[in-house]
Amino acid sequence: MTTKTPGLTHIDAAQRPAMVDIGDKQVTSRTATARARVRFPPDVAAHLRDEALRVAKGSVIDTAIIAGTLAVKRTHELIPFCHPLPIHGIAFAIDWSDAVTLSIECRVRTEHRTGVEMEALTGASVAALTVYDMCKALSHEIVLMDTRLLAKRGGRRDVGPEAAA
Repeated sequence: MTTKTPGLTHIDAAQRPAMVDIGDKQVTSRTATARARVRFPPDVAAHLRDEALRVAKGSVIDTAIIAGTLAVKRTHELIPFCHPLPIHGIAFAIDWSDAVTLSIECRVRTEHRTGVEMEALTGASVAALTVYDMCKALSHEIVLMDTRLLAKRGGRRDVGPEAAA
């Protein structure tokens, strides 16, 4: 069969992987916010809180933000069909959402023909991986979880709470 699979944008008529042609799309302001969570064993979370999220390798938060920022800017090198994008803004919010869970949010902004959902997801994910890497000496029972897109604006449709903004 040579018809395009409905709903899948990265499959061509021959059912082969393909990069989406965005040449005819309008340039618009686009934002996306993604979140990843890192859950620690209670004793490790308490230790990290007491030490203001500093470990022998340095500041966990600062390093996670730097790593996440680098990841956002290189998403097109990691995800095969992502377009290279001019990134106009990246912001991270990292804080405890409960006694043992660190919440990492990454918001990305551009003006382009395609969105920045993958960039926001990659930024949040790599920031979470960096937290794990910096804290694994304290425990290998750390869990990375709940990585998801929270909101996006621009393009065909808006998603999430920012959609009303």
